[in-house]
Amino acid sequence: MAKKQEEMCSFCGKPQSQLQFMLSGHNAHICNDCVERGHEIVQKEMKSNPVFQKGKSGTQPKLNLLKPIEIKKHLDKYVIGQDEAKKALCVAVYNHYKKINHRAETTVSDDIMIEKSNVLMVGETGTGKTYLVKTIAKILDVPFCIADATVITEAGYVGEDVESILSRLLLNAGGNAEAAERGIVYIDEIDKIARKSDNPSITRDVSGEGVQQALLKLLEGTTANVPPQGGRKHPEQKFVQINTENILFICGGAFEGIDKKIANRMNTKPLGFKSLKEETVDINEENLLQYVTAQDIKSYGLIPELIGRLPVITSLNPLDKKALRQILTEPKNALVKQYKKLFELEGTELSFDDEVFDYIVDNAMEYKLGARGLRSICEEIMNDIMFELPSNEQKHFKLTLDYAKDKFEKSKYRSMKVA
Repeated sequence: MAKKQEEMCSFCGKPQSQLQFMLSGHNAHICNDCVERGHEIVQKEMKSNPVFQKGKSGTQPKLNLLKPIEIKKHLDKYVIGQDEAKKALCVAVYNHYKKINHRAETTVSDDIMIEKSNVLMVGETGTGKTYLVKTIAKILDVPFCIADATVITEAGYVGEDVESILSRLLLNAGGNAEAAERGIVYIDEIDKIARKSDNPSITRDVSGEGVQQALLKLLEGTTANVPPQGGRKHPEQKFVQINTENILFICGGAFEGIDKKIANRMNTKPLGFKSLKEETVDINEENLLQYVTAQDIKSYGLIPELIGRLPVITSLNPLDKKALRQILTEPKNALVKQYKKLFELEGTELSFDDEVFDYIVDNAMEYKLGARGLRSICEEIMNDIMFELPSNEQKHFKLTLDYAKDKFEKSKYRSMKVA
């Protein structure tokens, strides 16, 4: 009896015995290796061909984008105050994703290219920079990641490469490169990579100006090879290509001491006599950050090329007692509401004396801890009762001013007080 001839792949010619599996059709067969290679070719073609990228039935779905006023209404539920910063962010985010939706709708490329509206936020620590961006990303339901500029170094040196930012975004997008390409990246502590002087560096500044130079292409739009599992690059590993053209970059920093540069700029007057008709401008010396310009950022140490890729510059106001009190009690996930929920999970009703809120806010102002300090102070006050609560069956607990003072005065903050 004649031996049956072994089936072979119609594409590469390999016999079935050398393959993991093979798909069979009408007088044709294809092996698993050819299927994988074909899939890679199709994906590459769809990314590079504008017909696939911009067609009405393209691969990129249209975002359900909220209007700026609607985004701000959502933000107001979670973030107190900072109206100017909210407006700037809402407009920048809306314009950015409107541009992406427009590209997904059009079949023919337009003559007008809308540039990216990356944002730079300037504000003291604890004023809500990170929280604002995180909340916007949650509202829009897009991939989001936070990167710390202080740990990034110039390529080839110990530390993280700029591509590690995209690795984090890809991870948060569940490994979906197309979703990551429509995400938001928040780069914190951007002021910490300012160059040491206003003159261009003639030597290596691997964690300062070198990082700024490395960030340029990333912010403007480039195709980067990203390690899918993070870590540093090596020649043998596989890379995922991510186009940063549609990724919105928002940078933030405290820019400690920039208020002095703003004050010097605003107080500079030409020599000579002042005209009697010249109008005087009232300057709020308590909040000079609201007058920050690209000129101040440049004099602080960010290179002009980087500033040019961050066209939207906004500032956050320092928090006063009224704002801190509102943050403590009013937002949808205010600290007081969080603690009440924690106690409720133990079957205990928690209540507060109004004086306790003022006491917490006064200490946060005294130690200049901002909104972050509210949580630290509350933890110092609440730690003992939260330690004992799971072991007893207390149905109600009222936090009084005397109890708060007693616990906080015994805390580590006592030693921080200036005599």
